[in-house]
Amino acid sequence: MRWRFGVFLHYNMGTYVGLDWANGYEDPTVFNPSRLDCGQWADAAKAAGMHYGVLTVKHTGGWCLWDSAHTTHDITAMKNYENGKGDIVRQFVDAFRARNLKVGLYYCFPGDYERPPNGVVVEGKPDLHGLPPEAAGDYVGFIKKQLTELLTNYGPIDMLWIDQYPNKYTGSAWLKILAHIKTIQPHCIVLANNAHSLEVSDVLSYELPWKATLPSETNTLPAEVSDTLLTNSRWFWRPGLGNDDLQSVEAIVKKVKLCNARHANYLLNVPPDRTGRIQAAWVARLQAVGKALQTHLRSVDPPTTAKKCP
Repeated sequence: MRWRFGVFLHYNMGTYVGLDWANGYEDPTVFNPSRLDCGQWADAAKAAGMHYGVLTVKHTGGWCLWDSAHTTHDITAMKNYENGKGDIVRQFVDAFRARNLKVGLYYCFPGDYERPPNGVVVEGKPDLHGLPPEAAGDYVGFIKKQLTELLTNYGPIDMLWIDQYPNKYTGSAWLKILAHIKTIQPHCIVLANNAHSLEVSDVLSYELPWKATLPSETNTLPAEVSDTLLTNSRWFWRPGLGNDDLQSVEAIVKKVKLCNARHANYLLNVPPDRTGRIQAAWVARLQAVGKALQTHLRSVDPPTTAKKCP
């Protein structure tokens, strides 16, 4: 709970197709960042006074930002980025650790992501439900294998951020998947998005833009509130966004303080653009937030009455 403030980095195939929900049938060559710089992301987070970052290493399209041994639906297919030999997960964890920032990985569980307006229906092809094609027939087994990769190949992972954990396809196996995670990295904090019980998540989770809920004023359980810098509640970068589409410095500062007062960290989404960088004007906003929060982030401590995670 001393992390207090973090950056959510929605960056994946959705960045390049203008959708919050990619469906897995995108042309992987459209993923073509010309100036990708995870160090710039980390520097922007430090300037804002943030203490951790969470990257969308596999979102609804099933595209993996690392070379997974269990699918070709990964960065090896993105031939216009480092000729398919890149590893953005590695770049992310290295850059954030080098700046003494905690690292978190977002992994999306199955769902029905072809539904408009967030997704696009692909006629005549099976719905991949957010996982690579190789997962068909054994979603749970496939998820375990990919989480094992992420938790063994990149050193200690501070947080694993799981979206759609109670879905109709694998929800009944969630506690078994959670136990599997803990056998590999028992100290990794597992957050199940929108979970309000410590029986299924190490921290309570509140997705502010979609659910419009916050921890109660009397909350003493560990919690996190996720939000997005974009006032239209979108998660991925879009062309044409300007400063008027961003939350104000004052609004962000107010939310950080409110969440911290309710024993919650505040995870603010700041999506990189198609070059692979956070836009300069957005970095400037984060720098202004950092200046406004200097005194607050130095002074706050977790409430002494806080209950520990089980």
